[in-house]
Amino acid sequence: MIKSELVQRLAEENPHLFVKDVEKIVATIFDTISEAMAEGDRVELRGFGAFSVKHREARVGRNPRTGEAVNIEEKWTPFFKAGKEMRERLNRPEPSALAAE
Repeated sequence: MIKSELVQRLAEENPHLFVKDVEKIVATIFDTISEAMAEGDRVELRGFGAFSVKHREARVGRNPRTGEAVNIEEKWTPFFKAGKEMRERLNRPEPSALAAE
């Protein structure tokens, strides 16, 4: 699902809201999460998961094509950890799989 599909689905489920308002709400949520992570904060959405930032030290890597050593600078990378409810939802068996047994 892409952002425009998310906006469309939310607008369909909330007919009392204009699509422009839904777009602004979604953009505000994403911007707020991005800003918090840029400041090094952790964002937790109960039942869904947690967004955080991890530090990666500088290291020497290899160019996969040539095998040449390449210096890789230190960097911060976004990290997402799914919440318990999300993991359980993803790992429950499908009804069709249960009927086949």
